[in-house]
Amino acid sequence: MQHKPRDFIDQLFSNLDQGLRNTFTKPDSARPSPARDKTIDPIADNDSLKRYAASLMRVNHVGEVCAQALYQGQALTSRSPEVKAKMHAAAEEEIDHLNWCYERIEQLDGRTSYLNPLWYLGSLAIGIGAGIAGDKWSLGFLAETEHQVVAHLNSHLDRLPEEDIVSRSIIEQMAIDEAEHAAMAEDNGAQALPPLVKSLMRASAKVMTTLSEKI
Repeated sequence: MQHKPRDFIDQLFSNLDQGLRNTFTKPDSARPSPARDKTIDPIADNDSLKRYAASLMRVNHVGEVCAQALYQGQALTSRSPEVKAKMHAAAEEEIDHLNWCYERIEQLDGRTSYLNPLWYLGSLAIGIGAGIAGDKWSLGFLAETEHQVVAHLNSHLDRLPEEDIVSRSIIEQMAIDEAEHAAMAEDNGAQALPPLVKSLMRASAKVMTTLSEKI
């Protein structure tokens, strides 16, 4: 028992080191980008569309920064080894998403959000708190987060130009992965969150996405 506080601190600082580095740089990806077969970028010479697509991909990158942090925080405080392992696996998929979004932003001559470290630290704290509340509530928070993320990604597919097939292919795969994360949480006993909590989550996400699209 006496080793657990030390283990928690070691893992926390390891996550902080990895997570904060991932907010500034392109992490390695275990899976190739879904856009790898798109050898022609139809919007490559359209500066206006590139700026617009870059702003949307910046928001998606922020979402993955937050998702990575949430999973790390929840894994740190999960009571179940099985749930902890699933959180770690999901966090790795979020790192894939970070890689894909970062790469696309580079292709669009854009930039990531200046507020990424703030988003990361805040989400890590929320993830730790969700894990402390218990695995069922933590999984419920995860499931609701992912349902809202899927809705957000689908809204971006509606907003992106049809000709931006590169960004669209990335977002489509991300939406598939996030839906699978939600299903994983529900299959493992996620507790449905109260409507007020869901509304607060949507309001917070709205603030984050609005700021990230500009800053």
